[in-house]
Amino acid sequence: MMKADPVIAALERPVILIGLPGSGKSSAGKRLASGLGVAFVDTDTALEKQLGCSIRAFFEREGEVRFRDAEQALLAELIAPVAPVAPALFTQSAPPIARGHGAHPETQGDRCESVRASVIATGGGIVLREANRHAMRAGGWVVYLHLRPEAVFHRLRNDTKRPLLQVADPLARLHELYAARDPLYRETAHQVIEVGRPKLPALVRKLAAQLRAGMTQDKTQETQA
Repeated sequence: MMKADPVIAALERPVILIGLPGSGKSSAGKRLASGLGVAFVDTDTALEKQLGCSIRAFFEREGEVRFRDAEQALLAELIAPVAPVAPALFTQSAPPIARGHGAHPETQGDRCESVRASVIATGGGIVLREANRHAMRAGGWVVYLHLRPEAVFHRLRNDTKRPLLQVADPLARLHELYAARDPLYRETAHQVIEVGRPKLPALVRKLAAQLRAGMTQDKTQETQA
């Protein structure tokens, strides 16, 4: 297991992973959170729990706008300074650090806790809304896991779950998504990490090391300001 890093674990805002579908946000995020002993949330998984169906089914039934509305509401809840977050949203055993309690609209009566140190893996399209980009940049430490469309296609060529890739030419679709979203990912991120082709443990070690370096530099700049 990765040795817990006090610089990252003491962070007063969540680490938020952004990037194209298939860039490794969920797998790397879960491993990173486990190694650091902090909570992990996958927004797509949390949304499916709230919506009561798969994202693909919701897309087909309600459309993308309704899905983006639900996604934006969840994100705001997760990164608000004293946001009440239902424990059921966490998909990894390390508990969030409580700073307050409240009732989530979908979990009235449940005991809820807020997130301090956590890792959040987001859906690939979360940056499409300006409000989300601003909220993540202001309320978290945002890391863009950068992967070229060809590498993503190699990973997802047999995927049947992601609704935006269920098209005749998924590679062409990935190039379209990359062209539209790469500037938004870069605008939002505090750090950009090249994913490349390392195995998951190596990617997580690289992520942790670069996170620590970036956060240390940020804290130094705050001290000197």
